[in-house]
Amino acid sequence: MGPSASSVSSSPSKMEALGGYPVKSSSLKAKRLTVLLSMTVGVGCLFLLQTQLVKHRKPRDFYSFEVIDAKGRTFPLEKFRGKVSLVVNVASYSDNTEANYQFLQELHRELGTSHFNVLAFPCGQFGDSEPGTSRDIEAYAKSAFGVTFPFFNKIRILGSEADPAFKFLTDSVQKTPKWNFWKFLVNTEGKVVRFWKNNEPMESVREEARAMVREIILKKRVEL
Repeated sequence: MGPSASSVSSSPSKMEALGGYPVKSSSLKAKRLTVLLSMTVGVGCLFLLQTQLVKHRKPRDFYSFEVIDAKGRTFPLEKFRGKVSLVVNVASYSDNTEANYQFLQELHRELGTSHFNVLAFPCGQFGDSEPGTSRDIEAYAKSAFGVTFPFFNKIRILGSEADPAFKFLTDSVQKTPKWNFWKFLVNTEGKVVRFWKNNEPMESVREEARAMVREIILKKRVEL
């Protein structure tokens, strides 16, 4: 005896439920979801990569760095952009500390902070010439030599722990200080234009700094 009408008519319904459009639609949705997730992950990876590249991108000039001042506060060197800076690795008890501090203070006062600044970075890597803390170093320089130019945190300028801002200076000239009071002349755009070793004539520093400040003043007059 053949199958009844009711059993025959129910077969298509079972077929549709098992292998019809609903299953095909679910498969398509799953594929779309997979593609969407892949795209999301890809965009996220690109964003993280870009963030890391920006984070590790080398600053383009000296004024792009942030440093720590003598009181332990973060200080953006961007504040000096548009001015000339004479960056010096100073020491309190070097064989020529007094002569250098007197000269640097005279130059700082003569050229004025509107166009020029001496920037002092203490370093204790040359003998025992700078044993104190950053606050002690600044206080001693002010009381003993009457300096008024900015002092920053005591740093290292030699080896793998060299301060990044100061390393920019030494990399720019391809020379590393061998003693205290090396001087790096930085222009208004944050580029190193010249440097002097500790035993070179300080009068040469004065002449170069004066010439650069004079250029700033003349340029401003022309613009007016």
